[in-house]
Amino acid sequence: MLSSIGIPGLILILVIVLILFGPSKLPEIGKAVGRTLTEFKSATRELTKDEYEGKRAPVVPAETVAASPAKTDEIKSLS
Repeated sequence: MLSSIGIPGLILILVIVLILFGPSKLPEIGKAVGRTLTEFKSATRELTKDEYEGKRAPVVPAETVAASPAKTDEIKSLS
């Protein structure tokens, strides 16, 4: 999407923004955009972390698995 804009297009956009908002407002706009992107990234991380944790299988200790002969008998009977 942005690859089709090119350098001349970006310069034109920056000039228009400078004319519209003036040099005194640009730092404030930059800070607001930065904060918005930071909040968006943290919210996205939380959503993906919650989704990933929800899909993980429960962890079963190795001692429990090794001490359960019923499971191996069921597997042998299915073969």
